[in-house]
Amino acid sequence: MELIFIRHGQPQWEIDGGGVDDPELTDIGHRQAELIPSFFADRPIDRLVVSPLVRAQQTAQPLIEAFNLEPETHDWIAEIRAPEWQGTPSEVIEKAFAQQRRRPLNEQWEAIPGAESFREFHDRVVGGLTAFLSDIGCNRARQFPPLWEMNHEGPRIVFVAHSGANAVSLGHLLGIEPVPWEWERFVAFHASISVVRPMHIASSLSFSLFRFSDTAHLPTELHTR
Repeated sequence: MELIFIRHGQPQWEIDGGGVDDPELTDIGHRQAELIPSFFADRPIDRLVVSPLVRAQQTAQPLIEAFNLEPETHDWIAEIRAPEWQGTPSEVIEKAFAQQRRRPLNEQWEAIPGAESFREFHDRVVGGLTAFLSDIGCNRARQFPPLWEMNHEGPRIVFVAHSGANAVSLGHLLGIEPVPWEWERFVAFHASISVVRPMHIASSLSFSLFRFSDTAHLPTELHTR
């Protein structure tokens, strides 16, 4: 079994000084996405799971075309839902995020007005990932230490999603206590690749982070975050 988490390419978060709620990729983002298949030149992909958001869908397209894959779109792996900020001046958006980071620790789990709270987001991603893995016969056997059970080798699954959603997924698989700033604890570059593999521990399995935010498939000038 191998679980591969890809962050989308660079998105066009701003147009004419205003925010974009569900952005497309920039020209750089498309170039980043086009180079992702090179990472899988000798690595067959069994399943491709993609966030419904445009930047993830566009990032997955070169993989779909290169390997003739049938993508599976899953809402649970979409990024945390922000307020409706379409056209809102970028400085207003940046100020809102800065204010959020300065809130007292016990309030960090709560949402910016009009957004999904981190607690809701975490529950959505973990619940979706748990159900997804259960469907392929991989189930949590023990909370701590984090051990899993699987009665077969398992497929190679690629998830094309987002910094926050991927970070929550990795934290859950590795048994790391969540915090409401996962994006900053697991800093992933655009179009980077993180790989998780199970290893045998006693009679169970434990997930190991084999690669994190790997950008070896991208030239230096395409390293963005």
